[in-house]
Amino acid sequence: MFAPTQMLASWGVELTTSVGLMARRISALYIGIAAMFFFARNAEHSATRTALIYGTIISCLILAALGAYELSVGHASSGILPAVFVEIGLALAFTYVGCACNNINSLNKNQRKK
Repeated sequence: MFAPTQMLASWGVELTTSVGLMARRISALYIGIAAMFFFARNAEHSATRTALIYGTIISCLILAALGAYELSVGHASSGILPAVFVEIGLALAFTYVGCACNNINSLNKNQRKK
């Protein structure tokens, strides 16, 4: 948000007024999403928590695909690869959490039926 030049330079993208505007606006969105997850970190398993997990998985996979695409067409340098790998890692981590929560929820339902 405050220093987009460094990140964009590592990706091989020149900081222009338009790019800076978009980078700052998107960083504000990311800060909001981070706050949302921070305040929901201790939430019980629910449809809302599941929606947060699935939404994040989808967003991370789209971001990773876009990063790989931008690299392949030459709009970004190989410096974008760490971001792509982090996005894939986050998607896998959220998938693991989502599956673990679903398994625990299924076990709890089965125990209540007995």
